[in-house]
Order: sequence, then structure tokens, then C-alpha cells
Amino acid sequence: MVLMNERTTALVTGANKGIGYEIAAGLGALGWRVGVGARDEKRRESAVERLRADGVDAFGVPLDVTDDASATTAARLIEEQAGRLDVLVNNAAIAGDMPQLPSRIDPATVRTVVETNVIGVIRVTNAMLPLLRRSASPRIVNMSSSVGSLARQSGPAADETAGPVAVAYAPSKTFLNAVTLQYVRELSGTNILINVGCPGYVATDLNGFRGFRTPEQGAAIAIKLATLPDGGPTGQFFDDSGVVPW
Repeated sequence: MVLMNERTTALVTGANKGIGYEIAAGLGALGWRVGVGARDEKRRESAVERLRADGVDAFGVPLDVTDDASATTAARLIEEQAGRLDVLVNNAAIAGDMPQLPSRIDPATVRTVVETNVIGVIRVTNAMLPLLRRSASPRIVNMSSSVGSLARQSGPAADETAGPVAVAYAPSKTFLNAVTLQYVRELSGTNILINVGCPGYVATDLNGFRGFRTPEQGAAIAIKLATLPDGGPTGQFFDDSGVVPW
């Protein structure tokens, strides 16, 4: 793991609570300046206050990942605050209404989940790329899930490895993984490292707090990928135990 200089700036989306908050806290503990991206003003500012109370150089970034203008404005704010962006962690995500049996789901639920979990990542990444290109060691971390692994969704062990049937959420993470690889291909030859992280089954409001890992444990993989050294891996899917099969 490499620690960048004190001017290192990161943006974490969905950072007002849960895994996103712990990612912001972990990066802030390294001495980084951290943008707390969130659309809810009250929760965003509360998160910033808590992080600052713990000594983190945090600032709020109003950001609705489903809105083009919001992403553009967020990029402008970060440029004003720091002049560049070193690390982008695309963490914001939703699960969508459950249950999600494919034969019964309202297609609108799928559209809503994909809008946040996939198109939102594209929207924010594209808004931030000009700022990332100014960094000496830019990193992009897309937070996915092992349920997005097609290898784990297929075969006789799928019921044990892929979670419940969820035709909106699980395929949205598969889609995100595929989108990540397209960015890797386009940006091949640059110094931007782009990887996917799986936090594990974390107890958050996304799953009704049924997970068995803490948000701090879930944040560890994002922090690891955000601090990869130059020449580190890119275009890979990781969890705490290593490489996850696509």
C-alpha cells in the first residue's frame, strides 16, 4: 500500500453512511482530503462534521449520481477545492424493491436500479475524468458485489454463492463489472488504475442490516484499491481474500 502526499484528494460517492462513510474515514485517516458525496444535505453535512471531529480533512459534495447537472457541479466544486482529483470511489448504490423474481418484477424497478448502480457510475466517472487526468497517480474504485459474478451466479453451487434471486440488483453489479472493463480498455496506456471491489455481506440499510460484516470491514477493500502503488493491478475484481471470478 502506498500513501500519497498530504494534498491527495478523494471523492467517495454515497459517503454519508455505511460503507461509504467508512471508506471516507479510512482515506481521511491517511491524511487525505476527502469529498463526501451525497445527495441528502442533512446527512451529508452530519457526516462531514463527524469526520472533521475525528481529524479528517473532509468537505461536502452535493451529488445525485442520477443527475447530469449534479455530477457536473460536483466536478466544478472539487476543482475549486483541490484543482484535481486523485481517487474516485464509486460507492453509491441501491438494491431496489424486493422481492425481485424475474417473472414478477416491475421493469421500472430494474431501470431505477441500473440508473443508480451503473449509469450513475458512468455519469460521475466521466464528470471526474478531466480532474483525475491531472493526478500523478489516479485511481478509480467501483464498489460491486460478489453477486455480480457470473461464475458465482451459475452452476450447482449458485444458491450458496450468489445470494437470493434478484433480477435488478445482481445483474446491475454484473453490468457495472462489464462497464469497468470497458473503461480499462479505453484508458489502457494511461496511469489510471481502475478496479472493482467487493465489500462482502455488510450490515447496511441496503440489505436491512442482515449482513454479518461491519461497514469498516467492508470499506477495507476500497481503501486497499485506492492506495495501490503505481504499476499495480488494473481491470481486476477483488475482495479481501483476493481475486473474484468475473
